[in-house]
Amino acid sequence: MTGIVRAAIVQTNWTGDKESMIKAHEEYARQAAAQGAKVICFQELFYGPYFCQVQEKEFYSYAESIPGPTTERFQALAAELGMVMILPMYEQEQPGVLYNTAAVLDADGRYLGKYRKHHIPQVKGFWEKFYFRPGNLGYPVFDTAVGKVGVYICYDRHFPEGWRALGLAGAQLVFNPSATSRGLSAYLWKLEQPASAVANEYFIGAINRTGIEDLGDNDFYGTSYFVDPEGKFVGEVGDAHNPELIVRDLDFGLLEEVRDRWQFYRDRRPESYGGLVAP
Repeated sequence: MTGIVRAAIVQTNWTGDKESMIKAHEEYARQAAAQGAKVICFQELFYGPYFCQVQEKEFYSYAESIPGPTTERFQALAAELGMVMILPMYEQEQPGVLYNTAAVLDADGRYLGKYRKHHIPQVKGFWEKFYFRPGNLGYPVFDTAVGKVGVYICYDRHFPEGWRALGLAGAQLVFNPSATSRGLSAYLWKLEQPASAVANEYFIGAINRTGIEDLGDNDFYGTSYFVDPEGKFVGEVGDAHNPELIVRDLDFGLLEEVRDRWQFYRDRRPESYGGLVAP
């Protein structure tokens, strides 16, 4: 895919129940389509609260199969709108086997596959090992109607290896849906993804929640954005407090220009990196 791709990301707050969150995101998708967007990604665990602020087994009930009821609901919407959709959800593969996952749907409604979050934190306010197994599906890149799309979820972004794996697999646009707290990682938010976009020469859509949820004091600071392969924000960064639909034009022609300028993939030396993968 070359030329201009109009892309959308959504940052929003918890409405109080799963069904109203799903309906809200259906409406965001319709609004994005009305603005001409051809691809959209929602925030991490989009239809629920960020329950990892606590460790309570009741929240296992948010998990569902992928594909499953929510995937199928959005497959119909993707086909209706002619829009590629990335749906970050809580996946149950079987009872007791749970993942932090994103389903990828093509613009004709086909389910293309899923990415499972690899790197799982276990720190105050982010008790994710209580809820998720580490991903085991590699770093897939999906051939969609808008081009080659990858997904890397929240805490993954601190690990450069996955970003590079996605680039090596041909990704043109990578989405990083997140639930990121103002007090912990704000200083990294506008640093890591632009740097990764430059190092791997693709576009990144970085999505974060907004608001403070009843489960804890994590203050999700929004400021979602698209960044180009030169590390420049595409348009304004999202609001720091309020829900927002962000729609931007991404010039995929810049990908070839940057890759011709900087030969990072030609000049890499994988034979010298063996020590990096030692246990």
